[in-house]
Amino acid sequence: MPGWIGRMLNVDLSRGRVMEEALDTVAARNYIGGRGLGIYYLNRMASPLCHPLSEENVLIMATGPLTGTGAPTGARYMVVTKSPLSGGLTCSNSGGQFPAELKFAGFDGIIFTGKAAEPVYLSVKNGKAELRQAAHLWGKDTHESTDKLLQETQPDARVACIGQAGENRVLFASVMNDRDRAAGRSGVGAVMGSKNLKAVVVKGEGRIPLADDAAFKSINRETLKRFNEASRVSPPALRNYGTAYGVEVMNHFGILPTKNFQMGTFHYWERINGKTLREKFFVRNRACYACPIGCGRNTRVEVPGFEGSGEGPEYETIYALGANCMVDNYPAVIKANYICNEMGMDTITMGTTIACAMELFERGYLTEKDAGRPLIWGDGQALVDLCRMTALREGFGNILAEGSFRLAERFGHPELAMVAKKQEFAGYDPRGAQGMGLAYATSPIGGSHMRGDPAYSEVFGVLQKADPFTAKGKAGLVKDHQDLSCIIDSAGLCIFFAARFMVRDEKNLPPEGILKYLNAATGANYTLNELNTAGERIFNAERLFLTRAGFSAKDDTLPPRITFEPLPDGPAKGHVCHLEEMLKDYYPVRGWTAGGIPTEQTLARLGLREG
Repeated sequence: MPGWIGRMLNVDLSRGRVMEEALDTVAARNYIGGRGLGIYYLNRMASPLCHPLSEENVLIMATGPLTGTGAPTGARYMVVTKSPLSGGLTCSNSGGQFPAELKFAGFDGIIFTGKAAEPVYLSVKNGKAELRQAAHLWGKDTHESTDKLLQETQPDARVACIGQAGENRVLFASVMNDRDRAAGRSGVGAVMGSKNLKAVVVKGEGRIPLADDAAFKSINRETLKRFNEASRVSPPALRNYGTAYGVEVMNHFGILPTKNFQMGTFHYWERINGKTLREKFFVRNRACYACPIGCGRNTRVEVPGFEGSGEGPEYETIYALGANCMVDNYPAVIKANYICNEMGMDTITMGTTIACAMELFERGYLTEKDAGRPLIWGDGQALVDLCRMTALREGFGNILAEGSFRLAERFGHPELAMVAKKQEFAGYDPRGAQGMGLAYATSPIGGSHMRGDPAYSEVFGVLQKADPFTAKGKAGLVKDHQDLSCIIDSAGLCIFFAARFMVRDEKNLPPEGILKYLNAATGANYTLNELNTAGERIFNAERLFLTRAGFSAKDDTLPPRITFEPLPDGPAKGHVCHLEEMLKDYYPVRGWTAGGIPTEQTLARLGLREG
């Protein structure tokens, strides 16, 4: 199977058995890979009604057919499972070197079932795999675990593992690979921890076969030439400042979430922006496999009390731990980011949960006795302390470990949790970017910008330029972005490159560049219509999982702050998110009922009646 390796690992943790199975060729073509294969297997192997932290849940790590091929940013994999944070689906994405190495080691993905009696890790090398004891790693953070595993196996192997947060079932624990790359959202690390699975170590020397090597190389040369020419005219902000450049952009548009989304601008944004990060804390760029951009930042902090080194922070981390908590102490934000990476936690949910706690405290709903300390806006030391306490489930951290929805509900005010389907929003206030509000509400994993990102159109003017303040026409725009994200995630690509250099700037976002790469790599001979239909199929297969888990239109909601309270400041002042207006258009565009359920006609057209 060119592009695909054609083999999956099926790991029964309860029985300690590792079995190889052939990849279903029809499923590979219909679901592409990565995110698509993840939902294909999840729908067939896991009950949507199972408890996410029970041994009945299934955890799938899946690469795409372009992962490891040398296609620019072909470095991604997905972790797909039932989410302990939302109770629904999650498909968490990560890059780095681990995903490509998994394919070099001989497999397109790994399916974990059951639960090990004792902590274990999976070692995969050149087509062979075995489970090994990991009791000596339990309790160690992700950096310590990675270093130890490289000593035990091979120094040039690649590791994906959990830290203390995953072991302690923090509901937003991450799976960390290559030390600081994160499959971050929705609690995939907690599912690993619940299965007593500490890590996966991969090493391979294999090659990924291509259907048409000459055509693939020609497409690669042409694509990289366009990228390099564009870079000479305008050097990529992502290369110069990483995603941290988004602080200035979002503040400029008035959608930088501040004070638990009470405001859209942060007065001290310049203290925590990309330029300041580069000038004061930057060490060097860090790139994922086959990435010409290099948006990762290796950083170092030497400020007493916040010393450390590592990767990041990214924009989403800066918004959540910084502006949203009103913390302008950059060393504290960076240190909190290091702790989240080392202990394995999603920085978005962590920061937004702390912000929710600070508002609860400010309003008198949560007391100093409840929290064990005052929770004051802008307190950088509290930020750092609470991150560590959460990973260890110590004191008030044990409550924060449940996420902001359960925190706010516990203290009687669930409306103060800035979530969709119990997952915290990304760093775009949807009152000033209407499409993002619809995307948050209808995302298969809850509040997320990476399962469909209309901010590319509303904020950056990429692909389709769109007025961020209007709700009209956003149903079709959001659907297009969501289906495109399914294609990108399933192919094994990064949206930062694919959305700009592999998609034509015309209506309906035709991913012609991705189509060419996929056909040259796999020989699948997709038509453009077939590829777009595959994206739609994947999104609807995810919706099927959600509906079988009990989700419907009633869950496609946003907090009243977003739909009823106008932004009080900045360029988006006076706006609310017109979600209901957009949903009325969105369900028909999707081919769903008014209750948010895919119709029989839609399921038949996409071949999903039995899946």
